[in-house]
Amino acid sequence: MKDFGKTRSTVMPEEMSIDEFSVWIASDIQAVTEPSIDEQEGFTGFEYNLVQYDKDEYIKMLDEKNESLESQITDTQLVLCEVYEMLL
Repeated sequence: MKDFGKTRSTVMPEEMSIDEFSVWIASDIQAVTEPSIDEQEGFTGFEYNLVQYDKDEYIKMLDEKNESLESQITDTQLVLCEVYEMLL
């Protein structure tokens, strides 16, 4: 994973972009307009956090999230069963 931190662009980024080797995630996308100051030109565009993942690394991260969600669903189902049994 490479975290590029705050990045700016004049083109609105896609939240997820996939190329041959990487998955690029843009988050916290905000429109930015800065006026010109003295001789410096202003900026109109977008500012966002950009992270690049290796494809294998991204797949592993998704797998770990899925395992966590499966565990949470199982816990929720058990609690719902207990509540149902208390109602009977």
